[in-house]
Amino acid sequence: MSVKVSIHRTHRHFTGGLEAVDVKGQTVGDCLKDLIKRHPEMGKVLFKPDGKPHPLIEIYLNMKSTYPDELKKPVKDGDEIYITLMLAGG
Repeated sequence: MSVKVSIHRTHRHFTGGLEAVDVKGQTVGDCLKDLIKRHPEMGKVLFKPDGKPHPLIEIYLNMKSTYPDELKKPVKDGDEIYITLMLAGG
């Protein structure tokens, strides 16, 4: 099974400039673990030290929000995961 993870522009330097990475897994969490296995630095920006997603990261599956329980959402062959950043500041 292949799932594509689209990488936000600000994180592409962690993937060697790749805009998307093909990963494998049964859930969004599995797919992100596979992404981190291939590009370890992505782990620092996607997750807090406790293993929960970073609060400024938003994860979409096929253009739909995965919140809540984003890591438990099942995926199927051909799905696309999008990693985006929430805008913060004032």
